[in-house]
Amino acid sequence: MTRTHALRPTLLALLLASGGSASAYSLYSTDDTHLDANLTAVFALFHSQQRYNQTGTLSEGASSWQEGFIKYGLSGDQRLGDAGSVYGAFAMLSSATWGDGDAAGFTDGSERTSKIEDAYAGWRSGKLFPLLGEDGIDLSAGRQNIVVGDGFLIDGDALNLGKGLADGQYDRGGAYYLAGRRSFDETAVLRLGGKQGWRGDVMRLKSDNPAQAKPELYVGTLEHVADAGTLGLTYIDITDIDENFASSAQLQRKDMKTYSLRGQGNAGIQNLFLSGEYAWQDKRHAEDENAWYLEAGWTFAETPWKPYVSYRFSRFSEGYDPLFYGFSRGFGTWFQGEVAGNYAGPFSSNTRVHNIGAKINPLDNLDVGLQWFDFHTLNNDLGNLSAHELDLYADWIVNTHLTITPLIGLYQPKKSSDNGGSQTGNNDSNLYSQLIFSTTF
Repeated sequence: MTRTHALRPTLLALLLASGGSASAYSLYSTDDTHLDANLTAVFALFHSQQRYNQTGTLSEGASSWQEGFIKYGLSGDQRLGDAGSVYGAFAMLSSATWGDGDAAGFTDGSERTSKIEDAYAGWRSGKLFPLLGEDGIDLSAGRQNIVVGDGFLIDGDALNLGKGLADGQYDRGGAYYLAGRRSFDETAVLRLGGKQGWRGDVMRLKSDNPAQAKPELYVGTLEHVADAGTLGLTYIDITDIDENFASSAQLQRKDMKTYSLRGQGNAGIQNLFLSGEYAWQDKRHAEDENAWYLEAGWTFAETPWKPYVSYRFSRFSEGYDPLFYGFSRGFGTWFQGEVAGNYAGPFSSNTRVHNIGAKINPLDNLDVGLQWFDFHTLNNDLGNLSAHELDLYADWIVNTHLTITPLIGLYQPKKSSDNGGSQTGNNDSNLYSQLIFSTTF
């Protein structure tokens, strides 16, 4: 698919989607051997005029807090002559939250943790199998970040709760919003096919994330990749969970199967962007659920500042399990609304959402964007999280090592926590702000 300049993801999205490996410093390099040092540091300031009753620990009022993480490690590869190449990485990640903790109470500001984030190795086939394309076989295993398709179902194991819930038994070390800790604890991944034509993946993933009930899952994908776009099928089978950590909804995950059909591209029309996915969940002990979205966008490439506008409709059934969705293409995917998607809800369940996006590129190193969301709860008996949200943001690439991303959001819920909503004590408008500094070396 041909991407226009206005469609580029934010650097923050690239950093998170890649697990923080967007930049590297070469320690040793020859034609056959590469060894790199990788360092990513992200720090953010947050303020929310309102709080949200997700943990039962917050009273009415405002929250101000800070988050940060540093990921540091080594990566490398070694060509094996005509037998392809081996590659691998090892990285630590240190994360923390300071201040009041986030506006939903998932963190309390005291979280500090340093743990292994990446530890994996793999082999690529090079030109051994011409019918499959270059590196047509890619086999890897270990602790690593995994993304499937557009991140609608799987975009890393990135839910990072802190000490604010259940006396800290779900604590992953803070940085709830930034979610730098993304790798699945155990992976075995076989990728078949090149960059064009038919390709597919077979994976076994195991999460050590208590907030996800530590599931074990098997994933299969089949895709056709062409210049006009990609069409894909995804199959996910959750075979086990840790019931000691599972919520009532997560108890339904065991033996749940998810099937999806997805597509993304420009259909051969320059400046057009199309994307969509339909997911159906077969739950063994509950009603079947589904979620889907359709999105279209257009870049006015001949107009100054190259404006980009888009519209998306998405719907998530009452008991739909959002699994491991993540921050894939930038703001709005798939945390819809900075307040709604992170603190107030809905969290991609029991809702339908209208989204209008716009972006301009006034300078080569500056994007300015606007996202508007209309959330409508499907079943009010499960809580009424209907709301509107407007987010204005900028993505300023100061230099090759630093990007600054400010954002201001205005969130208006229909209900307060006293009558079915989540905003604590009132349904007033919430003026929300965040400022993110992302550095790579």
